[in-house]
Amino acid sequence: MKIAKKLLVGISVLSAVGLLGACGNGSKSASSSKTTEIEFFNQKKEMQPTLQKIIKEFEKENPTIKVKFTNVPDPGKVLKTRIASGDAPDIINIYPQNTDFQEWAKAGTFEDLTGKDFLSNLKAGAAETYAVNDKIYSVPLTNNAWGFFYNADKFKELGLEAPKTWADFEKLVATIKEKGETPFALALTQNDSWTLNGYHQLAWATVAGGFKAANDELVRSPKDGIKTSSEIFQQVTKELDLLHGNGQKNATGATYDDAIATFAKGDALIFPNGIWALPAINNQNPKFEIKMFAYPGVKADQQLTVGAADLALSVSSKSKHKAAANKFLAYMTTKKAMQKYYDVDGSPTSVTAVDTEGKFPETEGVTQYVFTDKQIVWLQKEWTSEEKFWHATVNYVNSQDQDQLANNLNTFFNTMKK
Repeated sequence: MKIAKKLLVGISVLSAVGLLGACGNGSKSASSSKTTEIEFFNQKKEMQPTLQKIIKEFEKENPTIKVKFTNVPDPGKVLKTRIASGDAPDIINIYPQNTDFQEWAKAGTFEDLTGKDFLSNLKAGAAETYAVNDKIYSVPLTNNAWGFFYNADKFKELGLEAPKTWADFEKLVATIKEKGETPFALALTQNDSWTLNGYHQLAWATVAGGFKAANDELVRSPKDGIKTSSEIFQQVTKELDLLHGNGQKNATGATYDDAIATFAKGDALIFPNGIWALPAINNQNPKFEIKMFAYPGVKADQQLTVGAADLALSVSSKSKHKAAANKFLAYMTTKKAMQKYYDVDGSPTSVTAVDTEGKFPETEGVTQYVFTDKQIVWLQKEWTSEEKFWHATVNYVNSQDQDQLANNLNTFFNTMKK
């Protein structure tokens, strides 16, 4: 009996050990399959459905990572509040050409991504364009660009061609008027003055000689250094003058939506704006072929476009899940993710594996220059703000008052000068 009892006790002990072992193995298994949640803060509202599909595919391939997809009204303001309070999301869609991004990068808000393997999936120099102190804090996946939409059918009917030089452009506008048509669809109100930001910036860049030369004239000149007597100033205003009196009848009171409707109905032949406007134009069901041309230079082959990163992702330096966040960034640089995005959005992508051949021919006249020396980054990359520049642009187009423009520009840029 004693032997039997000892055997029974021994068996019980072994069973208990076995159960504890099983529980331990179960805990280890549960731990290894624990889900890590990362937050992706998005500012591309119009691409939310597509990004959601990409996230679902990522989660399917990475079952231990859950992506919390955050979309809020006024995301720029919300992001500033969250970063100021130390609550930065793990992954942030933020525009690296903006001053706030550069300040945050210098302050250590973002993870240094320099040397990450997935950067090799991008076009050469794409990420380096937005480096801060020679370090990469952003993965720029797509780019926007600015130029001129035009009614290709009407151009063909009237025997017109897209201009190659500024002189060609002036002649084109004059010919359109001679043939009884309206050259431009414009929104010349203060609220929508941003629509001509690209036009004014490209005027300075093409006349002065590029991004640096333009900002040398504007933000790095002495205080009150923008003079009406300057040859560059005179040429820039001459180019702005091309818009004066050449828009639709209600241009001075027209909104951005009004201008789009005017162009889409065929009531004006040229619409100055960024490639982002194409979906809005198509929503109006235009009955003609749409094409684009870039901002002409003084001489042939000096044309330029202006733009910058659109879908660009950064990782918070305070993220507790940097490995998972970097895995998501790596996924976003693959063809599987970005082909799905590009096929909807149409913005030029830096991801080299994406098939773009023959797609979005409407904007090809401008997008062909993206990621080349024919595209400059928005000049406000070196400014502290930009809205007053927009207002000065529209004020001048409406008034043609050179003294007022010089005064407005000096007042705006003097605040950025020492």
